[in-house]
Amino acid sequence: MNDIYYDDWQQAFMEAAVPDSTQLLKLLATPMPFGKYAGRMIIDLPEAYLLWFQRKGFPNGEIGELLALSLEISVSGSRSLVKSLKNG
Repeated sequence: MNDIYYDDWQQAFMEAAVPDSTQLLKLLATPMPFGKYAGRMIIDLPEAYLLWFQRKGFPNGEIGELLALSLEISVSGSRSLVKSLKNG
């Protein structure tokens, strides 16, 4: 395998797999703008609610991206780690 190809693939994978810090900070500071949990921070939404959105389809735009990211974090068990960024 060509090392250059591997490095490019590895870099692309890491960029896709790891959200940038601004997304994480927005996730911590953005309240849900509508629905049953309006006003609650997106990072604090119940996993079942996020899974419901996944089945129905996330909204377009930034809110949908943040909801999807919150679900990924919740499913991976990293919610407390991400929330610790707010205190740090």
